[in-house]
Amino acid sequence: MMIENSPKEIESLINNNEKIIILDVREKWEYDICHIKNSLHIPMGQLVDRISEFDKYDLYVIVCHHGIRSRMIGKYLSNIGFTNIVNLTNGIDGWADEIDNTMEKYV
Repeated sequence: MMIENSPKEIESLINNNEKIIILDVREKWEYDICHIKNSLHIPMGQLVDRISEFDKYDLYVIVCHHGIRSRMIGKYLSNIGFTNIVNLTNGIDGWADEIDNTMEKYV
């Protein structure tokens, strides 16, 4: 099942040292502009080919630019049996606004 969490809720997960995998599904050029520290970058189009690398029981926070692509990936992962999926509501753009205002933004 996928849930939606705000940037502040995700920050709390990270700060509480929860074992989480921050999966950034944006394109490389987007990731190169800005990303959350220690995130795993796998562009959306490559994810299906790399799905065997993932444990269905780990906690994944899915990240994209505004939370739309990541929501699609989160729903996909939930539908194939992943149990701990969190979508970053408002994406990296929301993260930059609410958590890290030094982060470069793009359109």
